[in-house]
Parts: sequence; structure tokens; C-alpha cells
Amino acid sequence: MKLVVAIAFGGAIGAVARHYTAGQVMRLSGGGFPWGTVAVNVLGSFLMGALVELMALKWSPSQELRAFLTVGILGAFTTFSTFSLDVALLSQRGAPFAALAYVVISVLAAIGAFLAGLFLLRQVLT
Repeated sequence: MKLVVAIAFGGAIGAVARHYTAGQVMRLSGGGFPWGTVAVNVLGSFLMGALVELMALKWSPSQELRAFLTVGILGAFTTFSTFSLDVALLSQRGAPFAALAYVVISVLAAIGAFLAGLFLLRQVLT
């Protein structure tokens, strides 16, 4: 039960952080393209990579804390469902090239950010 509570609490934090972060990015970018979702997915992927590397090399948190951070906070902070909705909306609005660009940018940037997080923590900790 402690594990479920840890995930739920982390999820609440991650969801609120996603809402405000994506909203701020959209406000700053002027809208029109879902940069807010790109930003949270890329940032969340970077943080996940850094956190996974930290836990592999230097830190062994409890199962509850690990789930709180990864499944809870970062799982709720990043959002594949919103990504899917954004792709569909761009396509339905007659912007198939923007939809394709969004998919490519999101996937490549998120994977790149994850790898950058791994690399950065490896350099700092070893």
C-alpha cells in the first residue's frame, strides 16, 4: 500500500508540474504548435535518464521513493496521451507536415534528452 500511495502522490505532483510547465511554454511560444508538450516530454526524458543513471551508479533509494520519482512524478509529468491528441489535432486541422514534424521532433528530442541525462550523470558521478 505504501508503494501505491507513493506513486499517487508523485503523480499528483507530476501532473500539476506538467500543467504549469506546458502552459508557460505555450504562453511564451505563442501557441500554434504544441511546444508545451514537446518541452515536458523532452525535459521529463532528460530527468528520467539522469535519475536512472544516478540510481544505477550512486544512489539506491527505497522501492517507494524510486516509484514516487519515476512512475509518479516523471510518469505524470510526461504525457504520451497528450502527444497523441496533438498529432491527431494537427492532422485534422490540415497540417500533416506539422504533425509529422511534431512526431519526429518529440521522439528524437526525448530519446536524445534521455541519453544526455545518462551521459551527464555518468560524467559527473564517475
